Amino acid sequence: MAATIIDGKAVAARVREDVAREVAAFEAELGHPPGLATVLVGDDPASEVYVSNKQRASQEVGIRAFDQRLAADVTQEEVAAMLRALNDDEAVSWILLQLPVPEHVDGDALTALIDPGKDVDGLTPQSAGALAQGRPGLRPCTPSGVIELLDAYDIPLEGAEAVVVGRSLLVGRPLVFLLLERNATVTVCHSRTRNLPDVCARADVLVAAVGSPRLLGADAVKPGAAVIDVGVNRL
Repeated sequence: MAATIIDGKAVAARVREDVAREVAAFEAELGHPPGLATVLVGDDPASEVYVSNKQRASQEVGIRAFDQRLAADVTQEEVAAMLRALNDDEAVSWILLQLPVPEHVDGDALTALIDPGKDVDGLTPQSAGALAQGRPGLRPCTPSGVIELLDAYDIPLEGAEAVVVGRSLLVGRPLVFLLLERNATVTVCHSRTRNLPDVCARADVLVAAVGSPRLLGADAVKPGAAVIDVGVNRL
């Protein structure tokens, strides 16, 4: 049986259309569009690309973009002051502190300063706790995107055996909780996992969320399994 390729670009286009309609309804009701503030500390090239893409995507759907950039030698308190100001700014609906930050700045401590109601990345302790306990709250974007892709192709999650390769705070761990919310049986694998291909080959749903290209081969994929690679592939 031929494999079905999950078309992430098509799903993303549909999601953007849905968001654009919701943004228009928000503005019609409140008289102003929602706003996304991105905070970039330093000049890391990859982070600059990520932030620019988020700014562009926001503007395309009608979200007002607040692009905040700070020098690499900024102090912890200067970043903290900016985050507090954004917390208090009624025009800012959501705040995203781009990670990683320079080594002399404590990214975890700064993330914790973000108002949980504006924590669009879902990384504050309050947001992470709400996810772990199954309570309402903002969810991390990439794991939510994985669920969106699976739903778009009607991949059954209830009762499915799901394997997540990767345990990062950004993707792996929150994805585990999102899958548990859908009643999947979840196994988490990582660099210390023994017989990794054998564990992965049991999965009905396999998600690779690690920074190691070609870590998994064909022997790690069960025939008929749904596979999501959380990475960048240029075809």
